[in-house]
Amino acid sequence: MRFFRATALIISLALILSSAAAAKTSASSKSGKTTKHHSSAKHSKKASKKSWKSKGQQSITSDRTTEIQQALIRDHYLSGEPSGSMDAATKQALVKLQQENGWQTKVVPDSRALIKLGLGPSQSNLLNPDTAAVAGVASNRSER
Repeated sequence: MRFFRATALIISLALILSSAAAAKTSASSKSGKTTKHHSSAKHSKKASKKSWKSKGQQSITSDRTTEIQQALIRDHYLSGEPSGSMDAATKQALVKLQQENGWQTKVVPDSRALIKLGLGPSQSNLLNPDTAAVAGVASNRSER
């Protein structure tokens, strides 16, 4: 008989403790509180995602846009005077240039389009500029 009373007492205590723990969990989830570990992990993920987006060049400067427009006008993809603003006409001219060369048209300007317009990376620091493999040299050879 003692054994059954002791077992019943242990089971009763276990039920009381588990129901108290369940009530505490339910109350904390209703209040919207999370543990410090979860909220800091969530915060750091958002912070790293945001910092990744803010790195690198965010837009084309007006000086660079003017250079692009001058090259597009020179090559008859754009008419008028350079404004320094990446407007719809400039984007459309870049899309046309990229389409004619079989390049993607979603990212304007494409690096290959800039190189074709003569606006690629500076070659002033090349050690051997006469023998360096650059896009302009390769395209001249294929046209011969």
